[in-house]
Amino acid sequence: MDKLPKCEANYVALSPLTFLKRAAAVYSNRASVIHRGIRFTWRQTYERCCRLASALNSLNIVHNDVVSVLAPNIPALYEMHFAVPMAGAVLNAINTRLDAKTIATILKHSEAKIFFIDYEFVQVARDALRLLMASLPPAEAAASMPLVVVIDDIDSPTGIRLGELEYETLVSQGNPRFVPEEIADELSPIALNYTSGTTSAPKGVVYSHRGAYLSTLSLILGWGMQTEPVYLWSLPMFHCNGWTFTWGVAARGGTNVCIRSTTAAEMYDAIYTHGVTHMCCAPIVFNILLDAKPHERRRLSAPVEILTGGAPPPAALLERIESLGFHVVHAYGLTEATGPALVCEWQKKWDRFSGEEKAALKARQGISILTLADVDVKDPTTMKSVARDGNEMGEIVLRGSSIMKGYLKDEKATAEAFRDGWFFTGDVGVIHPDGYVEIKDRSKDVIISGGENISSVEVEGALYKHLDVVEAAVVAMPHPKWGESPCAFVKLRDSAAADEAEIIQHCRNNMPHFMVPKLVKFMDELPKTATGKIQKFQLRAMAKTLVAPAEKRRSPPQSKRHDHRHNQEQVLALSRL
Repeated sequence: MDKLPKCEANYVALSPLTFLKRAAAVYSNRASVIHRGIRFTWRQTYERCCRLASALNSLNIVHNDVVSVLAPNIPALYEMHFAVPMAGAVLNAINTRLDAKTIATILKHSEAKIFFIDYEFVQVARDALRLLMASLPPAEAAASMPLVVVIDDIDSPTGIRLGELEYETLVSQGNPRFVPEEIADELSPIALNYTSGTTSAPKGVVYSHRGAYLSTLSLILGWGMQTEPVYLWSLPMFHCNGWTFTWGVAARGGTNVCIRSTTAAEMYDAIYTHGVTHMCCAPIVFNILLDAKPHERRRLSAPVEILTGGAPPPAALLERIESLGFHVVHAYGLTEATGPALVCEWQKKWDRFSGEEKAALKARQGISILTLADVDVKDPTTMKSVARDGNEMGEIVLRGSSIMKGYLKDEKATAEAFRDGWFFTGDVGVIHPDGYVEIKDRSKDVIISGGENISSVEVEGALYKHLDVVEAAVVAMPHPKWGESPCAFVKLRDSAAADEAEIIQHCRNNMPHFMVPKLVKFMDELPKTATGKIQKFQLRAMAKTLVAPAEKRRSPPQSKRHDHRHNQEQVLALSRL
């Protein structure tokens, strides 16, 4: 049997580009993209992508050239997820919340040949291009600068330009019957994404056609996404290529509802107007939906499926958002894993549990997506797997075809991430008896107080139970006796009256006392990355300058002392059922 042939009939390189061609053939007249007054069908989207790919080749874009784009969730960015690789190039979707200096760094590091810029970001792009020009040797500057193309508002053109080229003009000049070359090597790059830099400088993560294809299939299967979904783009497409749903919606013949910003009014209006069935977002978007003013909120006519990730969502927050009619599935991933790698797959036997118990189970990160070969939690020194008891902590490690190819131009960082046949995530977690993984912290965020390991995620989870708390982050601060102690940075709801004493007492009522923050600092806004993740390295730097107050001996009521331990034991008991 080993001598049977491998040929063009029985082997085709895996690529998510095949999803678009299929959608155009099967769902030809179904709405593919909706953006305000613009509506395209799958046949039109396929034709537009062919035109753009043709135009890119006419601009001398060749195999493995990087094409960068700075744009919100608009039709052009969606089309580029297909058109750029159809032209043989690599898509680099840049975070729209980055500053000019970081954008310039990305353009230089990626050696982008073309830079597409949405009209809304022309000023920051212009500043980035100036910085890029200044950083290049004079003799190389002209040849190394990317060609600039402005993306005007497709619904209401503004006329803003930064050079001679404009997106719609470029599309109109392309060949609608363009035939892209077949993908010869499924491990060739399809996308270049830069990490958010929560713990270090951003790195360029390279995705392959194979990895993107397999990750896409895993997520639509793991989430249970049926055919013809209506998908709201509340998650930035620049974030891991929209967790691969840029390709996934095409695979399901769905409709992409594009919005430029994630305001409560815009999201609720899109859900109501277009009958949205699915959306993805970070937990921070939950607060936007929950805090909507009465005139912004719309009643949901049917449940809306939400896939959330990016930060561990507190169980209390999950319970609140589901009370509005949203159904939440929790996923865990990172840029290097082509987006989500674990999904908290729901089991029917959990349906009988209370709302609080369900929220606690959903807050776990879950089990591996189907195309991930394995996930484990290991001691990174001995490589021994931790006990599946929900208590022993180790580093979460992954292996499988959906993991990145590596970091662009950084062999050292790639070698450090890939060790002993595993990708090391840098996240600390546990495995419950039922095999579900739960994050306890980033390895850099574990607080060691008097020899005890304190999970900042657990402390944050307790803080979120206070109804006045909108955002919370806990980091280590110096302590003269214990070495380190927890310091909480908190954002309160508007008009909230809670003070530091109330927050600390709330924590004492909900967790062991050694875990209670010694200091609570209130902030109008917590520092975040461009993808909405809280930048703990900034908070750690602030905490180092703070002094823990002198401890007072207090005796809280015995009946409340073990609430947190009871919660932990409850989740462990549920995971054994």
